[in-house]
Amino acid sequence: MSEARTPAQIEADIVRRREQLAVTLDEIGIRMHPKTIVGDAKAKVVSSVDQTAGRAFAAVQRCVGDVKARLTHEDGSPRLERVVPVALAVVGVVGLIAFSGRKGKG
Repeated sequence: MSEARTPAQIEADIVRRREQLAVTLDEIGIRMHPKTIVGDAKAKVVSSVDQTAGRAFAAVQRCVGDVKARLTHEDGSPRLERVVPVALAVVGVVGLIAFSGRKGKG
């Protein structure tokens, strides 16, 4: 059988539930406040950009490491048989760009 509650117990229970409801409503109000929503959105964007930038940096570091490994010996000295053709190709491309730029002006 159920125990009968006194009016004081019922009243205390109502007060406790009102306090819990007030706390819950305050939390909802904070979560739904425009500044909170904007702040959360900004944090997500910053996190996403940081992750993307980190991945891009790691990829660039790997590429630079690969190129360096192909153009240098293990002791760090340049492999001239690979560096010279690359340098000539770069000079040729720069020369073509410069020549085509001058040709268009005159």
